[in-house]
Amino acid sequence: FLNVSVQRVTNTVLRKSQYKDNPGNNLPFSVDNKWRLLAMMCAFFGSGFAAPFFIVRHQLLKK
Repeated sequence: FLNVSVQRVTNTVLRKSQYKDNPGNNLPFSVDNKWRLLAMMCAFFGSGFAAPFFIVRHQLLKK
């Protein structure tokens, strides 16, 4: 009985999903240009990594 219920739910979810054939369609950014993607990811993650260092530098330089 449990197996049939799981199979029904799985079939329903798969039927209602809007998955398109090519990967990356469900992402909020484009993955077509790998160099632009690399630059955007470096800027995004780099800004989060560098922010504490700039904040500490700003606090140390304040008079």
